[in-house]
Amino acid sequence: MTIRPAAAIEQILLPSVRDLGDGFQVRRALPSAQRRMVGPFIFLDSFGPVAFRAGEGLDSRPHPHIGLSTLTYLIEGDILHRDSEGHVQAIRPGEVNLMTAGRGIVHSERSTDATRASGATVFGFQSWIALPAAHEETDPGFQHVTAESLPRIEGEGIDLRLLAGSLHGRRAPTRAFSDLFNADLLLADGARYRIDAEHAERAAYVVEGAVEVVPEAGVFPKDRLIVFKPGAEIVLRAVGAARLMLLGGEPLDGKRHIHWNFVSSRRDRIEQAARDWQERRFPGVPGETEFIPLPGASPARAA
Repeated sequence: MTIRPAAAIEQILLPSVRDLGDGFQVRRALPSAQRRMVGPFIFLDSFGPVAFRAGEGLDSRPHPHIGLSTLTYLIEGDILHRDSEGHVQAIRPGEVNLMTAGRGIVHSERSTDATRASGATVFGFQSWIALPAAHEETDPGFQHVTAESLPRIEGEGIDLRLLAGSLHGRRAPTRAFSDLFNADLLLADGARYRIDAEHAERAAYVVEGAVEVVPEAGVFPKDRLIVFKPGAEIVLRAVGAARLMLLGGEPLDGKRHIHWNFVSSRRDRIEQAARDWQERRFPGVPGETEFIPLPGASPARAA
């Protein structure tokens, strides 16, 4: 669903709600029928907060990816990542897990044993960053970035943590293959924050609270993805305490096709990946044996 935008705003998108099983729902802002990408970001999910009771937990079974990097960021809880390259890494609030699929990787995401035993709340984001054509077949890899190593900007009611890319002359240590930015922004009531026009495409997802886009009329509540017009001067003002996920960057070098967990500039590459998964030619995740069948065939969509 989309709402008619104001002068400095290109689109306002309402996320769709998807149930991933066992009552675990995500709000998917990208891709949508109205917009496929913002910069290189081709997928944006907000999940939770969901409270698991003792004995329950998140179980995202082993599944494949190609042609992208996944960026996971937590606000509450923890998740244990395992992949076919042998990486095993728990992520906790304020940290980043970046997995580069490249030519192909398989991973699972589950609650840790300790969290499953006691019960806990999980709340966070996962985005998919499509790779430039020259890097789509790069070797798969993984990077864990601690909260302490992420650049932080504080003052005048602003607390910004740069998760990936560059912003305001600062650069995150998170590996990036293209020009992009991704940040977690906390604003005190009435605080203002300017999103510089250093990146061609910019957007803000309202995680909590509400914001105004000065001097436009209207207040934008939680679970809205606000996409700004290129070059427009953007000043956000918090209406009450607010939290936003900022993202964007330069558009990629052409359209991307997307089908299930596969992203590529070439439709035939996605078809090959689908065959490889059906015929179990992808590597396995050490210690895991579950297999998710390929969903019903449908044509790869261009983004």
